[in-house]
Formats: sequence, C-alpha cells, structure tokens
Amino acid sequence: MVRKPVVSTISNGGYLQGNANGRLPALGSKESPGQEKVMLKKKITLLRGTSIIIGTIIGAGIFISPKGVLQNTGSVGMSLVIWTTCGVLSLFGALSYAELGTSIKKSGGHYTYILEVFGPLPAFVRVWVELLVIRPAATAVISLAFGRYILEPFFIQCEIPELAIKLITAVGITVVMVLNSMSVSWSARIQIFLTFCKLTAILIIIVPGIMQLIKGHTQHFKDAFSGRDANIMGLPLAFYYGMYAYAGWFYLNFVTEEVENPEKTIPLAICISMAIVTTGYVLTNVAYFTTVSAEELLLSNAVAVTFSERLLGNFSLAVPIFVALSCFGSMNGGVFAVSRLFFVASREGHLPELLSMIHVRKHTPLPAVIVLHPLTMVMLFSGDLYSLLNFLSFARWLFIGLAVAGLIYLRYKRPDMHRPFKVPLFIPALFSFTCLFMVALSLYSDPFSTGIGFIITLTGVPAYYLFIIWDKKPKWFRRMSDRITRTLQIILEVVPEEDCDKL
Repeated sequence: MVRKPVVSTISNGGYLQGNANGRLPALGSKESPGQEKVMLKKKITLLRGTSIIIGTIIGAGIFISPKGVLQNTGSVGMSLVIWTTCGVLSLFGALSYAELGTSIKKSGGHYTYILEVFGPLPAFVRVWVELLVIRPAATAVISLAFGRYILEPFFIQCEIPELAIKLITAVGITVVMVLNSMSVSWSARIQIFLTFCKLTAILIIIVPGIMQLIKGHTQHFKDAFSGRDANIMGLPLAFYYGMYAYAGWFYLNFVTEEVENPEKTIPLAICISMAIVTTGYVLTNVAYFTTVSAEELLLSNAVAVTFSERLLGNFSLAVPIFVALSCFGSMNGGVFAVSRLFFVASREGHLPELLSMIHVRKHTPLPAVIVLHPLTMVMLFSGDLYSLLNFLSFARWLFIGLAVAGLIYLRYKRPDMHRPFKVPLFIPALFSFTCLFMVALSLYSDPFSTGIGFIITLTGVPAYYLFIIWDKKPKWFRRMSDRITRTLQIILEVVPEEDCDKL
C-alpha cells in the first residue's frame, strides 16, 4: 500500500519531490471545490506563528513534569536549574530549526530535514517511528492529563478511578480527531480560544505565587540544593521531563509553506515564544514551591490542583478545568501539525497514497488525521502516564538531534546554500550533542523503555526495503492494495490532490 517515491532534485541538490506548495488547505481557508485550487496559503503572520508555538508548547507538561523533574534531581534548587537549562536548550534547538526552516522552505519539520540531509532511509525510519510510536504515545500522554484534570473537580475527596480517566481520555481523543477531520476553520477558531485558556491557567498560578514570595513565604527555598541525593543516571530522565514540557517549539516548521515572509517570521516567532514560555515555566515552578514542599509535590498526581487548593480556596475548582482545556489545545494543535507531516511523507511516497488525499468537500487531510486514532487508543490502554513519557522520548529526541546535526553537515557540504537566518555553529553543536548524549545515557539508566523504543525504531529499516525499495511485489498484493485504497476513498470521500484540483 506504500508507493515507491518519485525522486527529483531541487535547486540546492536535495532529495525532495515535486511541488513545494503541497496543496493542503490553510488554516481559516474558505475555499470550495470548483472555485480555485486546494493549496497551501501563506496565512501565518508573526502573531499567528507566535500563537502556534506558545499554544502548542503550553499543555500538560508544566502541570505534570514538575514531579518527574524533582523526582530525578533530588532537590528544589537542582529542579529549577533543570527547568532553566531545558528552556535554554529548547531555544538553541528552536534557533537551529529557524535556520533549517528558512533555508529549506518545505513543510514537514524533522522528516523534511532528515530527508534533505541524510536521504530517504533515515527519513522513512523517522516517519515510521513517528506514526507507530511517537505521535500516538505523545497524544496518549497529554490526553491522559486531560482526562485526569477534567475529572478532578468531581473526585475532590477520593482518588479518580483509572478506568474513568482512560474512558474520558478516549472521548477527548475522538473529539479532537473528528474536529480536525471535519473543519480546518473550526479547528483554528477553537485553538485560538484554547490558547487564551492556557495563558490564563499559567497566570492563575504565577500571580498568587509572586504574592506569596512578597509575603515572605520562602521556607521551601532554604537549603534549596540539599535533600535526597540524585543519581547521575536519573538526570537524563529529568531532562526528558523538562524537554517534554517545552516540546512544541518545532511545530511552526511543520507548516513552513504557510508562513508569510518565513525568512523573518520564523526566527522572530521562535525568539518571542521561547522567551515567554521559559520565563513562564520557571516562574510557575517557583510559584509551586512557595506553597507546596518538595515532599508534597512528589506525592501529588496533579501539582497545579494541589497548589490551587492550598492557595485559591473555592476558586481552585476552576484551575483543573483551565488545565484540561490547555491539554485539549495541545492535543488539537499536535494532531493538526502532525497530520500534515504524514501528508508530506505520503506525497514523497513514504506512506500509503491514501494519506495524501483530501476530503472532496471539507478540504481536510481526513485519512492523515484518522490514521492516528486506533494507534493512540492502543497506547492509551497499554501503559501509565510516566512509562509512556519515557517510552516516546528516546525516539523523539534521537531524530531531533539528528536533524539539528544535519544543519552542521549542510554548513560544510553546501557552504553556498542560501541562509537568510544563520546561527553560530556552537548552538546546533551543543543542542545535538546534548540530545544524543541523553539518548545514549538513557539506554543505560532506563534500558527497558529506551530498549523498546530502539527496537521499534530499527523495525523501520526492513520496512523501508519491504514497502519502498522492493518493487516486485506479487500481483495479488498490488491488486489488494489498490482495492483497499479505492474502497477507503469511497467510504471517506477523499481524492488525490491533483484530482481535487479538477473538481
């Protein structure tokens, strides 16, 4: 069901196919069949680009990861150092992606850069592990946070049943998939509202925390670096939790083809967003420790709720609702962006042709959206929140590190390549080294989770030769694949983009 890619060489010598414009409907597009071609429009301004990054980064991480960071560092002071360091490292990674995004003006993010630098095999492995592991696990993780926080006001005096959390989570995942399948414009409008809710939730925590500091509530910051000794092998996991909370700075690169004046907009949006998010995250953690001790934080499954119950009285019931809406916004933004990654990979011939088809009336990449639903449900009911987080981090940061390392390769391989935005070489070098070092160390400190991730990643190699390279497949297999594709086309009412242009 995967077709062999058609290779063509773009002007700078890379391995990327055909049309750079992709022809997916842009956010807020109101085109209808028969009026004009369905294609990506440059609708993302600086303000919208900044909103995309901030709205996607701020999700469940800042409300869940403080426990994981503290647990693996052993002290309040070291946990704040990790949060600050992760913010700086994320900024370095984002600046590196800004150079890649302004030099390679293609949507697709990690996949596109690995395809351009390292060729089709690593790129296929990247999208393979994204489809099978990273995106379903990431969606399941943040969706579990949504389920927990949305139920928190109804279980004040008792523990929330795990089955109830997972059932509500399944409903939330389904709603997000339906929303992104039915309407691009409605998905965009809801995302704007949810971004406002995210910022409100952060401010509800930061402002009372600052007031506590002004009143002199600093007892939990005394001897900030004393406490339980942290094993050095726990530091990679602490970085994973911190970097997970900052994850999302790369999503603007998934829609590069839609950005107005990307040479200026992408770097500016990244710098503004990372400054706001890093400041907000560090202040949020400081606010937590003005009211909640390190021991109490480790015992809490919902840090933001524990904080609000101590400090905000009856208004605390609103906090988990805001946090749940924040998580829902990250679910929505993540599914929107990654569905376009699958669309681009299908366009390059690395995924089934069906995934690059568009609904004839709604103009949404329906197959690329719903393909995630069954895989996410499997992840949801197969493990707990923290094991899923450890599980997905290995493959995610491995390939992000490789993509940034590719920037260094391009500097030497193509010194004359047009680079409107250029970062000092130590920035991508430090970021890629840190990512790859954490991945290597995690194989030792958490061999089970990372070992599973490594094995699943390696399955992409035989899959590449089986589905992409091997072109002598049996006739019955090709007939069956064509029949399945045609049947799903009829059921889903989708057509290839070139056919959609003719409607």
